[in-house]
Amino acid sequence: MNQVVLRIPWPPSVNHYWRMARGRFYISGAGRIFRLQVQTARGVAGQTMSGRLSLCVYAYPPDARRRDLDNVLKALLDALQHAGVYEDDAQVDDLRVIRCARCQDDKGGHVEVVVRTMGGGA
Repeated sequence: MNQVVLRIPWPPSVNHYWRMARGRFYISGAGRIFRLQVQTARGVAGQTMSGRLSLCVYAYPPDARRRDLDNVLKALLDALQHAGVYEDDAQVDDLRVIRCARCQDDKGGHVEVVVRTMGGGA
């Protein structure tokens, strides 16, 4: 497997993905829903990617508000790992995030993710 391309709903922010109770962090309801959406987008086909990876995220925001692009990454990388796209996000050597024009017909926004092996991994 050399490449995986996924279209995923806009990720929750880190503050909405993780929660804390009794001194312990856990994944929120919104975070669990997002993980399921990523698993659904991945489907059942394909093996978990191994080796060194390149990951490019095309971010289509849900609205015109100002957003820090780095807030898109944490929940997304965690959910991709959980869905079995790759073994560990430590495999990612090349990480790019590109803000794209908002899609008028896409009220919730979305991200398109391209994960590629960087020679040697399958």
